Amino acid sequence: MDKFKNKFLEEANENIAGLEDALLKLEKAPQDSDLVEKVFRHMHSLKGGGAMFGFNQLSDFTHHLENVYDRVREGTMEVNQGLLDLTLESVDHLKNLLQQGDELSGDMATRHKNLSLQVKKYLESGATPSGSQSQPSSSGSQEQTYYIYFDPDEDLFDNGTNPLFLLDELVGLGQAFVMPCLQGIPLLAEMDPRKCYTHWEVVLATTEDHSAIHDVFIFVEDQARIEVQKLADGNLLSNETFRKALEEKYHKDQDLGIDAVKGLVPAKDTGTAAQSPKKGKQSNGQARKDEGIASIRVDSEKIDHMMNLVSELVTTQARLSLHAEHSENNELEEIAENVQKLTRQLRDNAFDIALVPVETMITRFNRLVRDLSNSLDKKVQLQTEGTETELDKNIIETLTDPLLHILRNCIDHGIETPEERRQAGKPEEGKILLKAFYSGASVHIQVHDDGKGIDPEKIRQQAVEKNVISPESQLSKKEIFDLIFLPGFSTSSNVTDVSGRGVGMDVVKRNLADIRGEVEIDSEPGTGTTLTVKLPLTLSIIDGLLVQIADNKYVIPLSAVDKIYAANHSDVVDTFNNLIVLDGERIPFFYLRKEFNMPASDSNTQEIVVVQYNENRIGLVVDTVIGEYQAVLKSLGKMYKYQDMISGATILGDGTVALVMDTNKMIERFSSDRQRMTNVESQKK
Repeated sequence: MDKFKNKFLEEANENIAGLEDALLKLEKAPQDSDLVEKVFRHMHSLKGGGAMFGFNQLSDFTHHLENVYDRVREGTMEVNQGLLDLTLESVDHLKNLLQQGDELSGDMATRHKNLSLQVKKYLESGATPSGSQSQPSSSGSQEQTYYIYFDPDEDLFDNGTNPLFLLDELVGLGQAFVMPCLQGIPLLAEMDPRKCYTHWEVVLATTEDHSAIHDVFIFVEDQARIEVQKLADGNLLSNETFRKALEEKYHKDQDLGIDAVKGLVPAKDTGTAAQSPKKGKQSNGQARKDEGIASIRVDSEKIDHMMNLVSELVTTQARLSLHAEHSENNELEEIAENVQKLTRQLRDNAFDIALVPVETMITRFNRLVRDLSNSLDKKVQLQTEGTETELDKNIIETLTDPLLHILRNCIDHGIETPEERRQAGKPEEGKILLKAFYSGASVHIQVHDDGKGIDPEKIRQQAVEKNVISPESQLSKKEIFDLIFLPGFSTSSNVTDVSGRGVGMDVVKRNLADIRGEVEIDSEPGTGTTLTVKLPLTLSIIDGLLVQIADNKYVIPLSAVDKIYAANHSDVVDTFNNLIVLDGERIPFFYLRKEFNMPASDSNTQEIVVVQYNENRIGLVVDTVIGEYQAVLKSLGKMYKYQDMISGATILGDGTVALVMDTNKMIERFSSDRQRMTNVESQKK
């Protein structure tokens, strides 16, 4: 049962997210009946699932909300700002109810009571559209009798659905005669208790309409054959002759069928049959064979376990390849090569499974922009591009909070008030564009606002006042903007609930660094600001270049490598200002033996790995390039948590450990150290 409950919780969270997304869209298009229907369906799913798994508070609360939007569907209540504000506040409450269950704490119980009263009052107030008369519901005026055929798939139990609960909800719509059909039940020896062998025929007299009956089966409409046909106007089950004939005709081992039921209806009561579309199965009861399964739901823990197994397979494959190289066995080498190809394909396929689109975060961003802009009396619109771009799900989970903080800063610091924008000749409504796209083996996410921008001179002055830099320091525009990421540094002069406490952008940068991400700022005063977040596609395995320096081996991410050159040892050691000419271009380089405080090499040749650093090409001098290598990244542990030049370690095929370089952080550190030494020497002179 716990497995089914966990599945319900997962689906309920999806329904709440879908509900929130639909409400935010409905706010922009309040007359869109499809969005109203979507809101209603999410609420109905939450109500039914909550009751099924013991979340009674959630189910009852959602039931009242559902009644409000049922009125909206009927046209007797309008969608206005007050209703949307109340519903979005209720969505937040539903999230808490899902976490806390029926055992509500003091504050939570008070909030639950107050919100429930507000929803009930809203329903009781009528709130009919101005200038229109409230019409009686088409579903509440006259009883009608329907024939319902419900034949679920055998594997219905797999997702935790109990068909008896659905029948109970159906009976709750009015007066019903339920006929279970048991002819599909096998012999006891052949029976599987995990399968559903029963289907049902139901005659229902109700004041509800055709769609209300279908709503009962929202959970299973793709896992069952469902037919709903109107038999007659009025309540046939109150007719003793019809009911007695139905009881006599029914047999548990044989379907009665719509034609036989129609034959029992008195001639004057026969209504117009309305055939509903069949869901999930063909009319002969056989599952459709022409429709493939587009997707399946998989527990995230299973995906994590699969990625761990693939990582171990990559390590084992490296051992096999190394053993094959030294065995001089041609057949073993051929097997090792095939295993390597299969491992790479399996790795890439596992990566694809673990990727999640950026759009999964967008609903939270839309909600933040809506609520925060309203509280700050600003008009802000969030636009998105490339949200189909995919990232590792673990990266997505860590990325959400930094992006929320960046958006919060855009609204608070960047976007001006409507009055300020009018004076600046801008539209009253500010725009924030969130854009995601692939760049090589990385994903870039840009957040651009059209606000007042950042004045680099103002940042520089504040940095001088805070003794972060000296007045004589000569910094580039990029280096000035990077000061924003220092702990305790803030450009806001006012402390608010949103920002200005000097806590935030440094945390953003640190959280992004945990997932090997980087963040850059570019801004023009009066025009706007762009923050670019650069992220790896995945965290667990990378394609790397294995190199050796002295007795140690290192891995350089292959995505950063541009080209490899051979050079004379003297050209590396004796060059002026660490510049070397390669292919006719002067390339700055770092001699890693020197940077790592190792003794100079006695070899006559060195190898230079040229990597991309921002828009530049930088050389890293190593002793030997061994070759390409699939590196399974392992954490260095808490002792090395705060160093940033090494992003992890990997175990090689021979059991030794190789450190994985973060070339960007390494070049930044070396450049900073060199600049500091230059400043010290100039001060001595």
